[in-house]
Amino acid sequence: MASTSTPLTLPVLPLDDEVVLPGMVVPLDLSDNEVRAAVEAAQAAAPSSGASKPTVLLVPRIDGSYAGTGVLGTVEQVGRLSDGDPGALIRGRGRVKIGAGTTGPGAALWVEGARIDESAPEPLPGSVADLVKEYKALATSWLKKRGAWQVVDRVQQIDDVSQLADNSGYSPFLTTTQKIELLETADPVARLQLATEQLREHLAEQDVAEAIAKDVQEGVDKQQREFLLRRQLEAVRKELRELDGATDAADESDDYRTRVEAADLPEKVREAALKEVEKLERSSDQSPEGSWIRTWLDTVLELPWNERTDDTAEHDIQGAKAILDAEHAGLQDVKERITEYLAVRKRRADRGLGVVGGRRGGAVLALVGPPGVGKTSLGESVAHAMGRKFVRVALGGVRDEAEIRGHRRTYVGALPGRIVRAIKEAGSMNPVVLLDEIDKVGSDFRGDPAAALLEVLDPAQNHTFRDHYLEVELDLSDVVFLATANVLEAIPEALLDRMELVRLDGYTEDEKVVIARDHLLPRQLERAGLESGEVTLDDSALRRLAGEYTREAGVRNLERSVARLLRKVASQHELGERELPFTIGAEQLRGLIGRPHHVPESAQDPAERRTAVPGVATGLAVTGAGGDVLFVEASLADPETGAAGLTLTGQLGDVMKESAQIALSFLRSHGAELELPVADLKDRGAHIHFPAGAVPKDGPSAGITMTTALASLLSGRQVRTDVAMTGEVSLTGRVLPIGGLKQKLLAAHRAGITTVVIPKRNEADLDDVPAEILERLEVHPVTDVRQVLEIALSPAEVPVAAAA
Repeated sequence: MASTSTPLTLPVLPLDDEVVLPGMVVPLDLSDNEVRAAVEAAQAAAPSSGASKPTVLLVPRIDGSYAGTGVLGTVEQVGRLSDGDPGALIRGRGRVKIGAGTTGPGAALWVEGARIDESAPEPLPGSVADLVKEYKALATSWLKKRGAWQVVDRVQQIDDVSQLADNSGYSPFLTTTQKIELLETADPVARLQLATEQLREHLAEQDVAEAIAKDVQEGVDKQQREFLLRRQLEAVRKELRELDGATDAADESDDYRTRVEAADLPEKVREAALKEVEKLERSSDQSPEGSWIRTWLDTVLELPWNERTDDTAEHDIQGAKAILDAEHAGLQDVKERITEYLAVRKRRADRGLGVVGGRRGGAVLALVGPPGVGKTSLGESVAHAMGRKFVRVALGGVRDEAEIRGHRRTYVGALPGRIVRAIKEAGSMNPVVLLDEIDKVGSDFRGDPAAALLEVLDPAQNHTFRDHYLEVELDLSDVVFLATANVLEAIPEALLDRMELVRLDGYTEDEKVVIARDHLLPRQLERAGLESGEVTLDDSALRRLAGEYTREAGVRNLERSVARLLRKVASQHELGERELPFTIGAEQLRGLIGRPHHVPESAQDPAERRTAVPGVATGLAVTGAGGDVLFVEASLADPETGAAGLTLTGQLGDVMKESAQIALSFLRSHGAELELPVADLKDRGAHIHFPAGAVPKDGPSAGITMTTALASLLSGRQVRTDVAMTGEVSLTGRVLPIGGLKQKLLAAHRAGITTVVIPKRNEADLDDVPAEILERLEVHPVTDVRQVLEIALSPAEVPVAAAA
């Protein structure tokens, strides 16, 4: 057992991040102030203490804290080190338990301490002797690996347990913490056990490192051998090609292995490409399979597998929103949805959630609306706002499934699908891809392209999209897909379910004026060869163009009208008939491009309006081109010549025919309470006609319009010119809800209607209608046909019986 002896008073020589164990001889640099102070203090105290050599206390100091155990050291020699600096050679003698501080000569720190008895029991027990043998064996093994044969003999000659354990202080692989642990372990046997364990762990780590190094070296050797063999193979092939008359250029172009190994490909794609390269190397130059493989490898190498553009919108959401506002007027719903997507993407990136479950944060939006409202151009603006590449894929008329998923490589002229080609064209894995006219996709014996789009547009599975031509997984989860369509019903339900629907219901007249002034006019001025100040269009002229010369949901015809105006002015200037600059007002439009084509009913002479006679009502409908006004005409047949019953004309669908039957049945059963001569409906046949007979029509929303037309005919009361209506009717006279209310109200406003009757249950849909439209329309939500008749029919000028 270790024990303490007589106290000592010694100067402290601190060792920063170093540990000296008993038996070690170390050189110390005297240029350090603390080292020099301790040595000088020990030299000064040596004569008075009677010691033959100055003694110091070597104490490890870690981060300014002293260890509790030090080593008594004797200054063996003071001189100069190998680099010429002053130094001292100090030998560690034994452990000292550090006590309280005290005073002494010189500038050094003096402490009191007591020597620790480190003697081992004699004779050594069998377990300790085995431990000594094990340590010597481990130390010998380690020293032999380092080539230190002289040190091996010295270690074998040490028999003292304490000295043998302290000898590990020379081991360079021990950390400062491990050496302090050895220093503070006073029991020699426990210290030797600790040193043995540390040496055993190091040797185990060294064995693992050597095994790894050996594996790496074997791999490198294998690669070098393979490289040499391939170079020899290339040289042989080159000689063969020279004999066949081939050129070196062909050799360079066929070096696909080098291109594959140099390309930045995903691991699975690289493996597939290397397999194809091996097939190419085994095939002959005359084999047709070689050309297929080369084409496939070219396609794979041209795809941007790990290329992604940095989203500028991730750092500037406000800037992205400003770009959308600057390039498109209106369309607030889709702008808000894109801004929300960008904001969520930024927050996910900030929190390290850019990739969750192998899926990135892409988006799939369906922009549905009438032609000319800016669906296609909006895709370019979204890409511009996000700082991404933009690719347009036209799907109109596509009937072959292979157009989406690609052809099998075995076919002659096989190509990847349009989605893969779009990624290749964009040059990045996160472009904005516009799938234009997705509602025009057809199907025939070659497959259903809409079904092939199910995987492309499904965020849950498009991160592993497989093209038939590539036959490797392609990650589409970071792509922003924007699909455009005119008719929602033409999109298959399963495909529509995978997309987030955003409706674009057309522009108001005010929005059209802004679009024409800020976007259409500058573009058409440039196309007409005019400068911005040479021709100016007043807002009044633009408003009249939008209201009377073009009546549409979009702005295509408005742009054509603006272009026609500018061409006319440019032509007149070239002929010397007009001077520039020139301002076009509303009064100049007729002289330049003729009369207006769409005069509102309210602007016509009262006698010329369609509703000037009883039996004509104004309804509202939704078509593929947006909302529109629909007139309904009703008449009664002569009782002597016409058969009783109902006749319908105007290319009506089954649903609209049923609505007409319901309207007639309601008036027959409730005509008495409405004070209508219902006897005429029994004796005379009723005829309901929808003008524009060449246009197919269907849907239930004309129910109250047909009821009002028949009631107007029977009562002799005209339907108010400024009133339009929409709603489904039931047999009991209830007014039921319909769809497309926003488009219908926009159409009513364009047609000059001021009063609109809608179902009460559609009142919540008024939130989607622009505020400026609601301010100009008087909207009446109703629940019963009786309310519709009170609002729509003008007061009777003659008694009902006389009218009948």
